[in-house]
Amino acid sequence: MTEASASVRLDLWLWAARFFKTRALAKHAIETGKVDVAGQRAKPSRAVRVGDALRVTRLDEVFEIEVRVLSNVRGPASVAQTLYQESETSKQAREQARAQRAAERSGYHPPDTKPDKRARRLIRALGDLDAL
Repeated sequence: MTEASASVRLDLWLWAARFFKTRALAKHAIETGKVDVAGQRAKPSRAVRVGDALRVTRLDEVFEIEVRVLSNVRGPASVAQTLYQESETSKQAREQARAQRAAERSGYHPPDTKPDKRARRLIRALGDLDAL
């Protein structure tokens, strides 16, 4: 990125930072409200500057990032990761959501309510197979 240009199109930057595989997908995500700039919906042609706070929703993941470097060229993933910095709360929330989805796939579903009297008896009986 040249020093003369202090901004890049939002859809182009998201594509260069490898949040989306194509620029058309980035544009569609922006138009459908999956990308917020400083808490407001944006257009694909919005200028992104260093220091802007973005919130990108991709499938079930939400990224809260800050723009560190501008680029309009898609490079390797190692370079793309240097274009932004993700907040710690965002990383933790994504890890918790990922762990929750993995647990649900393995068959665990947290109960909606506390166990009732019958369920408590069954839980206690699991420890003593002769009680059934």
